[in-house]
Amino acid sequence: MLEAEAICAPALLQLPIPNRKCISSKPRIGFLKRISIPNVLLCQTHHHSCSLFSTFPLPKDSRAHTNFSLNASSYSVGSAEYIEEPATNVRFQTSLSLPGCSSSLALLGTGYREKVFAIIGVKVYAAGLYVNQSIFSNLNAWKGRSAAEIQKDPSLFSSIFQSPFEKSLQIILVRDVDGKTFWDALNDAISPRIKSPTPVDEFALSTFRSTFEGQPLKKGTFIFLTWPLPSKMLVSISSNGLPSIVDATIESENVSFALFDVFFGDTPVSPPLKASVATGLESILK
Repeated sequence: MLEAEAICAPALLQLPIPNRKCISSKPRIGFLKRISIPNVLLCQTHHHSCSLFSTFPLPKDSRAHTNFSLNASSYSVGSAEYIEEPATNVRFQTSLSLPGCSSSLALLGTGYREKVFAIIGVKVYAAGLYVNQSIFSNLNAWKGRSAAEIQKDPSLFSSIFQSPFEKSLQIILVRDVDGKTFWDALNDAISPRIKSPTPVDEFALSTFRSTFEGQPLKKGTFIFLTWPLPSKMLVSISSNGLPSIVDATIESENVSFALFDVFFGDTPVSPPLKASVATGLESILK
């Protein structure tokens, strides 16, 4: 997705985690026991090891026993809980509040984007999908589906996108990238998905482009692409933790859906992210 000239030698981002407490470095499957920590389950095995799994409150008509594992280590830093994406060691908060959203969003899955140059896989960024938990009340038709079935069903991801509840894609860069190069890569993926762009689409793409062009995107930069509605996408960029403002508003359903499709369509740029989200949905929709 990102051009070769913007990428240096392969390296993984090791984010500093001051005074972090590792709750578990090797999650194991075992018998689940609920403890009094909101949105968290303690997984206890025969070997008395434990790990934390992010969970979601279900709609009222849903059954209990609905945890999902991102197959990653969990950490607690202060009052925040984090999941570590295993391929990049990048941390994602299990829940967060973003500008432009009416309520906090919960982490549904994580993954990474990798480009291959001269047979060497170069990781470019880690990514996580966050959703308003009310979205799950609209997905009853997919209860009982396996992760493999969920991945192959485009109508499920379309339903998530069309939902009136917020969802947000967090991208965390694992290397320095020029803003123009980042935009060019996004545009190369978005443009083929918009067959006949309207003037509204063209204006939205111009706004999108100007948000990134001329911006040096350093390793560790947070980029949030947030959909409060299908017709609107909010862009927030921060080099110092979670953003406090919206940097741009993209008002075009075609552009918004094209960007969502880049990550969750039939040919996602990050297969690990889509697979992780499908696993999360499988557990939630049991």
